Amino acid sequence: MGRYNQINGKIISELKKIIGQGFVLTDKFDLEPYSHDETEDLSFYPEVVVKPQTTKQVSEVLKLCNDNLIPVTPRGGGTGLSGGALAVYGGVVLSLERMNRIIEIDVDNMMATIEAGVITCVFQEELEKVGLFYPVDPASRDSCLMGGNIAENSGGPRAVKYGVTKDYVYGLTAVLPDGRIFSSGGKLLKNVSGYNLTQLLVGSEGTLAVVTEIIVKILPQPEYRQTMLVPFDSLGDAVKTLTKIFTARIIPSATEFIEKSAIKTAEDKHQKKFPYSDSEALLLIEIDGSYSDILEKQAEKIGEICLKGGAVDVFIADNPEKQAFLWEMRKIIGEAVKDIAPYKEEDTVVPRSNLPALVEKIKEISHKYNITTISYGHAGDGNIHCNIIKKDISEERWQNELPRVITELFTEVVKLGGTISGEHGIGWVQKRYLPLALSKTELELMRKIKQVFDPNDILNPGKLLPEVN
Repeated sequence: MGRYNQINGKIISELKKIIGQGFVLTDKFDLEPYSHDETEDLSFYPEVVVKPQTTKQVSEVLKLCNDNLIPVTPRGGGTGLSGGALAVYGGVVLSLERMNRIIEIDVDNMMATIEAGVITCVFQEELEKVGLFYPVDPASRDSCLMGGNIAENSGGPRAVKYGVTKDYVYGLTAVLPDGRIFSSGGKLLKNVSGYNLTQLLVGSEGTLAVVTEIIVKILPQPEYRQTMLVPFDSLGDAVKTLTKIFTARIIPSATEFIEKSAIKTAEDKHQKKFPYSDSEALLLIEIDGSYSDILEKQAEKIGEICLKGGAVDVFIADNPEKQAFLWEMRKIIGEAVKDIAPYKEEDTVVPRSNLPALVEKIKEISHKYNITTISYGHAGDGNIHCNIIKKDISEERWQNELPRVITELFTEVVKLGGTISGEHGIGWVQKRYLPLALSKTELELMRKIKQVFDPNDILNPGKLLPEVN
């Protein structure tokens, strides 16, 4: 463990006093679920898992660990894809799963106050009961926690119209690594009183403080939705058509890109036939709003643009069942692709107008290295998930060539005005590539910020920032 101390019986005893004996886990069987997340093939066992229920308990745990130089890894639902919740130095995993109260839904101010352990879809469903809407919808919304969404600045398909997590977070209660508690922001649509510490913590991947309570903006629930599936015989035509939809002054609530190999993989795994699966590319487009007649006109206009751009057809899901089927199809693609073989998923993002160039570059790199890539993602906001699949490649070649493939991909992404992660974060697995996207000055500032918040480097160490040579 190097600079950190191991946990002894005295520390375990103190943790049990703080939280309660039943919520301090030390048996290997109990630790196993907390040794991994959804990142490919990584496992790091913590020495202990603690499950606090109050901000005060979080504070006391962090102070104890800071005083004894014990690393602490904050954890939400364990659905991350960059190794951000892995206890790479052992120590304590601090799980926020018991902090799961929806404290208040303030309709007058259109704000809600929730604890960090609230499951995203549970929060959304409670809002829907009163005609309200929290639009951020990561793929793991059925199990991811709102605190994890804060840590990763989560997005999802609706980001193209509604934005990402940071656009809804207006206040936080958080605990510093030394145990001090502070609150920032509030139910305020305007606030320029000093540095914006709230937004600094959003996307900080649990490296600066542990967020325990969140104030989020909420919206009226859209009354109507229309969903379209549009097949193309050309990848390029599909992504070029996207830009034309936006320049026609239509902002869809979601625009997903799926290449043929992705949809075929899903068909094979689930033994289902999906519409237009023989097409080279599919666009899954959704629009929403308060007036059905306006949506009808927008859907008609989108159909015209797509057909003019080379679409084979335009399929409109005209009832909730068909809409749900199309979105379920999209959801299971990720699961199916990841079951083919060992893989590495890269979360590339570029300006939307550069999507055609990105798709072309991915294919060029795939052919250059004779390696399989399968791409899909939130094309409306320029975010493509490029899955690099091992398949029949030898382990030696995989280990030698994979870093070169990723480096070349990220280099091309940055040339296109993009960056190396749109929503999955940097975490443990991507930090070596961060200098490709950020300047030395940016990295230096980030390290200094980390030092101010966490001078002993006990909070989620080894994440986000690359090692200093």
